[in-house]
Amino acid sequence: MIVSVTNRLLCPGSLEDRVQALAEGGINCILLREKDLQEAEYESLALRCRAICDTFGTALIVNSRIGVAKRLGIDTVQVPFPMLLENKGLCHTFPKVGVSVHSVLEARKAQAMGAAFLIAGHIFETACKQGLPPRGLSFLNEVCSAVSIPVLAIGGIRPERLSAVKAAGAAGVCVMSELMTCGEPKARIQEYKEAFFSS
Repeated sequence: MIVSVTNRLLCPGSLEDRVQALAEGGINCILLREKDLQEAEYESLALRCRAICDTFGTALIVNSRIGVAKRLGIDTVQVPFPMLLENKGLCHTFPKVGVSVHSVLEARKAQAMGAAFLIAGHIFETACKQGLPPRGLSFLNEVCSAVSIPVLAIGGIRPERLSAVKAAGAAGVCVMSELMTCGEPKARIQEYKEAFFSS
């Protein structure tokens, strides 16, 4: 699975245009991040992005905004591990809850609490986490080996690294910067898909 993580501040045009280009290009899923937005702004954006995603049959994941997902009827949310602990019944509220984890202990606990999938990172150096050392492929392999639910790798993910990421046990990857900034989203998506699914 190839997931595009949004960051409208990186887009050369509007985020809605980028979401449409990604959906048209065959992206598996879009994770609407946009952490800096106020709740009402995020909800309005999520509503517009969902309409685009629905047109192309693309899955949309709400990041952390549990109330927005409930109000809009979006069935998948992604939350950081501490938020899962604060909302112990969350996995009984949504059909799919993804959890960001940074240790094997967190991964096991998230699975035990009912998480549908995990996002583990950051795996490689990335501009999004400047100054923080990456956890690496060995960490990814440890997380994947510790749980039975899908694990998605995030952080510095590029096509040439996908065979190693897959070999570590990841079921997919999350990509932000490249898919937000590239000039030909459809071609880039295909490059990711070919690199991951053919490896």
